[in-house]
Amino acid sequence: MELTALLQQTLDLSQDAILVADQQGIIRYWNAGAERILGYTADEAIGQSLDLFIPEKLRGRHWEGYYRVMASGETKYKTGLLSSPGIRKDGTQASLEFSMVLLKDKNGAMQGCASIMRDVTERWLKEKELKQRLAACESRNS
Repeated sequence: MELTALLQQTLDLSQDAILVADQQGIIRYWNAGAERILGYTADEAIGQSLDLFIPEKLRGRHWEGYYRVMASGETKYKTGLLSSPGIRKDGTQASLEFSMVLLKDKNGAMQGCASIMRDVTERWLKEKELKQRLAACESRNS
């Protein structure tokens, strides 16, 4: 088995969303997991801005950070998961957890970034409900 072919299958067929964006935030790779989670096909997403699924109210902050990382080649989010809402093609909101991978050429110049995202909407909704129930119980006991 050739490692390159196996890695390509891993990327293409992962249930998690895997995408790559260039320095300008234009989507260059979009896998089947991204299609499943966000609803856009690769043909619809590739060549589009990351604004495709970033909620409008978060775009300013997102781009400020994105361009800072592209200019510096550094991020404070090297480890751990980030959380953010995303907007699906049908307009519904998804709760996403994701990690970022900074992509550099052989000389260390920034080329863009990759994200590996998981839809945690169901878990987020359950946690929200539990918090509401706990708050209601605490207010009754006060």
